[in-house]
Amino acid sequence: MVCAWLMNDDLADQRLEHHRSPPVFVPLDKLFKTTGVEYFKVNLDSQNPELEELKNKRGYSYEDEILISPTQLPNYEEKIKIFFHEHLHTDEEIRLVLEGSGYFDVRDMEENWVRIEVKPGDLLILPAGIYHRFTLDTNNFVRAKRYFVGEPVWTPHNRPCDEMECRKSYLERLKKNLEE
Repeated sequence: MVCAWLMNDDLADQRLEHHRSPPVFVPLDKLFKTTGVEYFKVNLDSQNPELEELKNKRGYSYEDEILISPTQLPNYEEKIKIFFHEHLHTDEEIRLVLEGSGYFDVRDMEENWVRIEVKPGDLLILPAGIYHRFTLDTNNFVRAKRYFVGEPVWTPHNRPCDEMECRKSYLERLKKNLEE
């Protein structure tokens, strides 16, 4: 099961857990309500009809794999900086961790960073318009599937970009989540 918590402000090494003192964990239902991030546990050892159903329902028609490690990713240092720079996308970001581990950091409605630890079998869907970033943990390795609707587009829009329509729509959906 995925684990999420509010982060402290010390980023001396972005790959560390960065718990507040005392730690403040974010339950899965609150994670969805305050960020819109969806989580699914996927059994990697067998056929997974739930994953196929999710892909069909959401229109994920393209998938590939990404391997992030200092020895496997060309221009690793540059790419890891890009991944960790706060940004948003105009489409959902869908990642299924196959091996390794890392962290997705997302902003909640109060602008707190919420760190989401991902391990094999964790599938996250970050909604379009959410400010987020990614980093490896101290293991320095992750292999993940990436899913897309149509041709893959991975264009980060670095903060600030509050005027973008996807950001405005995202904030409206979150307000509705919080009212329910």
